[in-house]
Amino acid sequence: QVQLVESGGGLVQPGGSLKLSCAASGSSIFRLYAMAWYRQAPGKERELVAQITSRGSTNYADSVKGRFTISRDNGKNTVFLQMNSLKPEDTAVYYCNAAYREYRYWGQGTQVTVSS
Repeated sequence: QVQLVESGGGLVQPGGSLKLSCAASGSSIFRLYAMAWYRQAPGKERELVAQITSRGSTNYADSVKGRFTISRDNGKNTVFLQMNSLKPEDTAVYYCNAAYREYRYWGQGTQVTVSS
């Protein structure tokens, strides 16, 4: 069983930056997991924001390309999401996801609010 704990959310002004972290525990094969960040805004469905494979390949939603960067530190069992040039429409609860074969795990989420 993998446990995922997100941190780094908060309130930021438009144009600002935040860096989210997701620490994984309970597995010795973190390096083999595909990791991803999703977000869910009020009244909307959860959507994929960014993902990184076990080999480091990345993929981004069109809405965040050029502004967000996903990365991972396998030595620390942690995945990051650097968010720059934040917009009010980025306001959501951000969730970390780990996937390996048929297994899927979710964190509890961290709130990101972009407002002046």
